[in-house]
Amino acid sequence: QVQLVESGGGLVQAGGSLRLSCVASGRTFDTYAMGWFRQAPGKEREFVAGISWAGGSIFYGDSVRGRFTISRDNAKNTVYLQMNSLKPEDTAVYYCAAAGRMRSIAAMSEIDYWGQGTQVTVSS
Repeated sequence: QVQLVESGGGLVQAGGSLRLSCVASGRTFDTYAMGWFRQAPGKEREFVAGISWAGGSIFYGDSVRGRFTISRDNAKNTVYLQMNSLKPEDTAVYYCAAAGRMRSIAAMSEIDYWGQGTQVTVSS
């Protein structure tokens, strides 16, 4: 079992930055690909970013590429999402996710574990 706990959400003005953190419990954190999804009110949950277990493979959703950066520290069982140049349309609940295979990290149906989510609100 892996439990994921996100933090770092909040209210920020457009153009600002936030860094989200996700701490995982369990000894097998470094065997999982990790990712972030988000869900805005009335919209489907969408993939934001994913990172392989060793950090060597990273990819992003089209709407955040160039503005967001995902990273991980396996010694701290933590994955991060640095969000820069935030826009009002980035407002959503952000969820941390873990998948047993990197090829699965962008597919909601193949996620093994989810965090509870953290709210990010970007004001215009």
